[in-house]
Amino acid sequence: MRFAVVLVLSLAVSGCAILRKDKEEPVDIPTTHDRTGPVLKPSDVLRPDRSGIASPVSDHFAFRFIYFQPTVTTDVRLDPTNDPNGGTQLNAERDLGLDGQVNQFRAEFDLRMRERHHLRADFFKLSRFSQGALPRDIIFGDFNFDEGDTFRAKLDWRVMSITYTYQFLKFERFEAGLGLGIHIIQAQAEGGEPGTLNRERDTEVGIFPTIAANAAWRISKRWSVTARGQSFSASPEGFEGTMSEYHVDLQYRWRENFAIGLGWSKLETNLEVTDDDQPLLFNLDATGPELFARFSF
Repeated sequence: MRFAVVLVLSLAVSGCAILRKDKEEPVDIPTTHDRTGPVLKPSDVLRPDRSGIASPVSDHFAFRFIYFQPTVTTDVRLDPTNDPNGGTQLNAERDLGLDGQVNQFRAEFDLRMRERHHLRADFFKLSRFSQGALPRDIIFGDFNFDEGDTFRAKLDWRVMSITYTYQFLKFERFEAGLGLGIHIIQAQAEGGEPGTLNRERDTEVGIFPTIAANAAWRISKRWSVTARGQSFSASPEGFEGTMSEYHVDLQYRWRENFAIGLGWSKLETNLEVTDDDQPLLFNLDATGPELFARFSF
């Protein structure tokens, strides 16, 4: 009898202990509906939003390969040492026989950072060479050349531009912004009489900041217009210059990541170095149409 009582009490105590541990264990309650939505992968987060229509207003990166056919006007003056304004100001196309219209290829990159920040970079190089008889007497650097002398001329012009803009206006079909640009310009003028030591060469490098503005408008699913402009003048000691660039184009979106277009561009730079070492004036205006292919995503 006593054994039966002890057995009953032992079972009761064990049952209470098991019940108490069971209450302490966490319970997984199955859910019938997930309200949090699908889990995004890192690659999905970084992928551009393609829900809208592809256009310059929505592209995250773009590369333009450009055929540019400008009409070029160049004024150059290479002064004698320590004699500013002592040289002959020449029109390179008329006086030296350089080509007034050129066929030029250019490249341009445009990167959109987040939604409103743009970073654009492009490079422009124009090299021309000529040799012929001078139409008049000239002073080029420290040498005098007479009318009829054979004169060999070479002009080299290079501009590297980096421009940042912030899109203050941002809509589904239109955006516009303001920003700053930096232009690194290298100008080289070389001329002389072949077969003699009468030749001069001067190279100058200038850095121009510019105030920039740009805009893009998606007219329809395939047609878009973009425009931009930037300009600035500076006159530190021993140097004066103006840098301006303007562009407008019409694009046709042939494929989602490929467009072709027609545009018009104007690049104008006035550079005058007035130091005593080698004074130089180099003004260049290149204005004309362009045809381009644009790759983007």
